[in-house]
Amino acid sequence: MTHGVQSLLRIGRNTADLGRAVAFYRDALGFHVDEANTVPPAWTRLPGACEPPSRCALLSLGAQQVELTEFRDAAPYPADSSSCDLWFQHCAIVVSGMEAAYERVMQGDAVPITRGGPQLLPPSAGSVTAFKFRDPDGHPLELISFPPGTGDPRWQSAHKDGSTLGIDHSAISVAETARSVPFYELLGFSVSSRGLNRGIAQQHLDDLADVEVGVIALRPQVAATPHLELLCYHPPRGRAITAHPVTAIAADRLIWQVGALDVLLDAVTDAGFPDAVITGGRIDGSGLALLRDPDGHRLVLRQIET
Repeated sequence: MTHGVQSLLRIGRNTADLGRAVAFYRDALGFHVDEANTVPPAWTRLPGACEPPSRCALLSLGAQQVELTEFRDAAPYPADSSSCDLWFQHCAIVVSGMEAAYERVMQGDAVPITRGGPQLLPPSAGSVTAFKFRDPDGHPLELISFPPGTGDPRWQSAHKDGSTLGIDHSAISVAETARSVPFYELLGFSVSSRGLNRGIAQQHLDDLADVEVGVIALRPQVAATPHLELLCYHPPRGRAITAHPVTAIAADRLIWQVGALDVLLDAVTDAGFPDAVITGGRIDGSGLALLRDPDGHRLVLRQIET
């Protein structure tokens, strides 16, 4: 399906304080500041999307980008959030030298989610070492280190002790994979792996008791990395997204390049997701649409004209 999602262009996150957010991603995570005060993201100019943001910045880590958008009156990240709540969405950053990267983020005032520092997960979960934490706005992030011979080959060839290498994936909590997987398959994603994570290390990683989480990796059609992961917790069950405006701090967006936008929008609507499309139009010569998935996670589809 050549008209489907091809690759991740960038990850969009809202902030209440752009200067503070930029400093954290630069100093604690090693991002490069490409544009400290750039034009508003194209999606904010779609009809009825939102009020214009105050300021925006574009940052990069390796080949991947994060777009920070400041809304000064944005609703704060929900209090007492947990990894199983359905607004949870993390950005997984690959590191070489977990201990050095961990010390760097903690010195940068990261708020830990994981109990007891980085966790070595069992072979059934890929034998990765991982640590989850929050940025100053409350957004979840994850440091992840792959053992030799695993993960995208680019992570094996770019090792430098203690460095952050790039973004491997973004993971979202979902209520029902039987509903979410067909939605993303309509957009052109394909399932690349399925797993079930549980045990003491997973409990510490998520700071949840008796946790059992199904993990489904979805890859776009052209660039396998970064990819999308669906996390379905059985128990515990998380809270649903209720009032969640696009300007809220928790309203992350994944911006995907697609082959044929109109075809995808018709497919989603015809398949029984009539409320998925929030708004759409043409901005700066490109077709653009803002969507919500079955659990309320936002995504932007952008058809770049050639």
